[in-house]
Amino acid sequence: MRFLLALCLGLVALATASQSPLQRRVVKEVLEYFHGRSNVHFLFKEQAVEGAVERVNASGTFVQLRVSLVQTACRKRASQRHNCRALENRRKPTCLACYKFDSGDVPKVLDKYQNCGPSHHLAVKEIKQRDEAECRAVEEAGRSADALYLPGMFAFSRGLPA
Repeated sequence: MRFLLALCLGLVALATASQSPLQRRVVKEVLEYFHGRSNVHFLFKEQAVEGAVERVNASGTFVQLRVSLVQTACRKRASQRHNCRALENRRKPTCLACYKFDSGDVPKVLDKYQNCGPSHHLAVKEIKQRDEAECRAVEEAGRSADALYLPGMFAFSRGLPA
């Protein structure tokens, strides 16, 4: 039993080492988002990161990943958060995260989408389609057409004399 836990923690450490800084930032923000929910009373840890996608284009960097979480024995509000052991047969939610960062030296979040729930919940066809649509919208954030448009711009340009 302890061997499995040690193996799991070793795999998480290996996965964390291979993640880009933006991917680590997204995982951190997903954990903050998940712990900020009112129905979450225990601390959760990252168990695995799957399907990590990172695409860079002129409008910024798009990051999409699925984070599997595991419940720990510590309460969410506990002061000691580092020595929390994972509980085997407890809740193991999965979070889908899509983030779009600008291309600055310190990347700012242009848009984001997060959805957390039981892993079987995120596999439902309707939810999967909604997640895909939301992630496409996040990826489109910051494109040049969006950046140049200001409210009323079209109306005023139509009224100008030729």
